[in-house]
Parts: sequence; structure tokens; C-alpha cells
Amino acid sequence: MERPLILQMKGITKLFPGVRALDDVTLKVRLGDIHAICGENGAGKSTLMKILSGVYPHGSYEGTIIYQGKEMAFRDIKESEKAGIAIIHQELTNIPELSITENIFLGNETVRGGLIDWDEERRHTLELLARVGLEVDPGTLIKNLGVGQQQLVEIAKALSKNVKLLILDEPTSALNETDAANLFGLMRDLKQKDITCIMISHKLNEIAAIADAVTVIRDGRTVETFFVDGGTLDEDQLIRAMVGRSIENRFPAHESHPGEVIFEVSGWRVEDPNIPGRMICKDSGFFVRAGEIVGFAGLMGAGRTELMRSLFGKNFGICHGGTVKIKGREVKLENVDAAIREGLAYVPEDRKTLGLNLLDTIRKTFVAANLRGILRGRLLDLDKEFHVAEHYRETLGVRTRSVDNGVVTLSGGNQQKVVLGKWMFTEPEVLILDEPTRGIDVGAKYEIYKLIHQLADQGKAVIFVSSELPELLGVSDRIYTVCEGAITGVLDVKDADQEKLMRMMTMTGRAGAGPAKGETLHG
Repeated sequence: MERPLILQMKGITKLFPGVRALDDVTLKVRLGDIHAICGENGAGKSTLMKILSGVYPHGSYEGTIIYQGKEMAFRDIKESEKAGIAIIHQELTNIPELSITENIFLGNETVRGGLIDWDEERRHTLELLARVGLEVDPGTLIKNLGVGQQQLVEIAKALSKNVKLLILDEPTSALNETDAANLFGLMRDLKQKDITCIMISHKLNEIAAIADAVTVIRDGRTVETFFVDGGTLDEDQLIRAMVGRSIENRFPAHESHPGEVIFEVSGWRVEDPNIPGRMICKDSGFFVRAGEIVGFAGLMGAGRTELMRSLFGKNFGICHGGTVKIKGREVKLENVDAAIREGLAYVPEDRKTLGLNLLDTIRKTFVAANLRGILRGRLLDLDKEFHVAEHYRETLGVRTRSVDNGVVTLSGGNQQKVVLGKWMFTEPEVLILDEPTRGIDVGAKYEIYKLIHQLADQGKAVIFVSSELPELLGVSDRIYTVCEGAITGVLDVKDADQEKLMRMMTMTGRAGAGPAKGETLHG
């Protein structure tokens, strides 16, 4: 017997100045389903969910929302929450300096006799944490939790409001495999209790594993809804629906022609700035040739990002020694400005916090890392700034009506292109890319891969950090593995597979300076 519908969204149209974000979108969700929504960045997925949750109030859009058989006109989030709808955004909204209990009951405190009943809130928090499988003290500050644990706190907060429809926007974008598996287990438990989940995701393997149905949105329109039968999903068909074309190969073909060694690190040792005595880089060493794409693989917390940030002007950790050579010449990278002058560029893992100033325009962001490049005398040449921004907008295919728009108006994939363009304008010899495709769709990923290949073809030395092994195997020429702050091995991509890499990624206790030039260290 087919399950009844809990939600119907009919003819949803949403306009922003000069942009039709949604155009006659239709969505049907069955009671108790895990329903995925996917599409390219900028397709309108998050906008649709903001309409459903009352972020964009009734009257600011056209169309009808029917929820639990009744037409709804939510004026704000409080009204949607009262009806049992909760949304967990990709950027978590917990307050770091408050405890778990304080975050869960913020704005909805348990009051007796004019005072907050802390004992009752703690008791209720323990019940909620047990429901989501989180065994921590309710008094723990949010800032002391991992990202996966913080997400479970957000879900516990939603459950405290008797949620019936839970919306999760890219819920695994910052989670490791263990945390993601725990989250999916929780979603399946919620399904057994007839709590419906809508999940926005770009990860097709996750959709196949968890979803009962998936709706594709492209360019603000509903394309198609697929039903997932027993974990089987035609991924090629889904990709065609998402991007409007077939991607025969997820990774563009590329022929590598490495040259001389450009970047060489040896004996690099860095201490954790927060935990005295804990080494996050243990005598690390590696090299990258001109025109070569070198991947770095490791489990969450292995130390890949810490290694890259410490190399880029020592902007993370306490350096205890080691040498860096660029084109055979030892360099001192004492700060970020020195690193940029020596030809390094770093595209960070967290683009919104470390890669962008969300208050800036697109044009200002493109030139932010190289203001010297737009000087005329001692003044900034704003005409040159505009032409530089237009050049990179066209070269990188950034989808925007104007470079004078704020970067905050761009989709995730387009924001990533702007960050990449910002560092390309510094004309680096070595480009470090830390999780450059995190949180962006398959179409945008393909475009990023082509840009990476173009940079390698220009003779750049490219370092590519990724948590996705298929991505590393599809893009890299060689792959180093990292475990507990130590480089544990390196493989030519032709000799590598996921099993070999995973074995090397879990080789604890092996700190090494890495291979000498021309050697290959197998795990």
C-alpha cells in the first residue's frame, strides 16, 4: 500500500532582483520517506527549502504548500516549527560558547516560577541526546564538540520541538565516514517513527544508500522524480537529469607531462597549537614537479590540512624545523605574505571562513590576494580591477550578472571558482587545493577538474587534498598518504587503488620524511 503524502509544493515561483530562482517547481514527499533533492549549485534547492521552512515568508513567492493535508502560509520559521517542520542548514547555527542544553532550549526555555528550570532542561537534554546516540555531558560547550556531534545536537534540538518533517541541507559535507554512517543510522531510526526527512545532497552514492526517492531540480525547475528501489539507482540517468547532459566520465581525460621538481619539503615538524607536545606534522617530506598533480589522502584528523596550512606561511601550528625549497632554492615562509611572494597559493578547505570575505564584491575578491597587481603608481587602479575580475569571471565560467555583486550571492560552486581565481591572479608556482570540490555538484566538479588540469598544463605544481579516494584516483598523478601527522607512503596513480590507499592511510606509528626525488615509497 502506497504511503500517503505529507507534503505537496505546487507551482512554486520565487523571484529575486533580476533572477528567477524558482519557476513553477513541484515537489511531492511521502510520509516517512527519506526524500533527496539534488541538482547543480544555484539550481534552487536551498531556496525551495527556505520557502518551505518560512525563511522566505508567504507572500514573497507564488505557489501553494500543502502539508499534512492543509494549505499552509508560513510567515516565519517559528510558524513552520510549530507545525513540526525543522531545517538544519549546511552551516550549523549552534552558539559555540553555550552548552548543549543552552543551545537546545535557546528561545524555548523551560520556566517555572519565573526562573529557568535547569534540572528539567538537563533531564530532557539527556533523553534527546540518547535518542540521537550522542553520549556526552549536556553541560559540554558546543565549541568542544566535533562537527558530527554538533550536527547531532542540531537534530536533538529539532526533536525537542516534536518535529514531523526534518530538512537537512548537505548534512555530510563536513563529516567523516563514521559520522556520516551514524547520521544515516539515525535517519533510518526516525523513518521507523514516521518522521519524514528531506535531504539536499550532491553525493550520489549517499543518495543511493539512504534515499527512498530523489527529485532533481535544474535551473529553478523540477526535472524529474526517481524512486530508489532497494538501494539501486541509475547514477548516469541522475547525472543527465542534473546537468542536462551526459558525463560519460566523471573525470576529464588528461595527459600529464611532469617537469623538474618545483616544490620540495623535508623534515617538516609542527606542534599542535592547542595541545602542547602533540605533533601534527612528524618529520614530513614530499616533492611536486612542474605540471604534476599530487594528491594527499588521509582519514579525517590525519593532519593533511594542518600540513598544508603550516607550509603556507606557517599560519597554523608551531613549527619546530624543516626545510622548504622552491626550484631548488631554500625559502623561508615565515608568514602568508612571504609565502605569496615566493609563489605559493592556498585554496582552503573552509572557503566561507578562510577563503572569502562574504561582505566583499566578486571583483574585490578576485584581486584581494594580489593588490600589487592592480596598482597604478601608489593607487589602486579600479578600471584594471574591473578588467581583471571580468577576465577571471569569463575564464572560470562564474555564473553572475555582474562582478559588482556580492560573493554571498553566488552558489557554492561559483564561490569556489572565485576563490580559485583569486589565487590564480597571484600567478603562483605552487597551488595547494584543500578539498576544492567539497559541497559542490557533479557538473561544477567536472569544471573544477578541467581548471586543475589547465593549471598543470601551464607548468604549475598542484597539490590536491581530498577525502574522496575516487576523486584522488581520477585527478592525481601521484598520491601521498597521511596518518596521524606522518606521511606513510606514496603511489603512482597507475599503481594505486582504493584498497591500497586505505591500507597506507591507516599505517599508524610510521613517521617518515617521504621518498627522495625519483623514488616511490609503497605502503
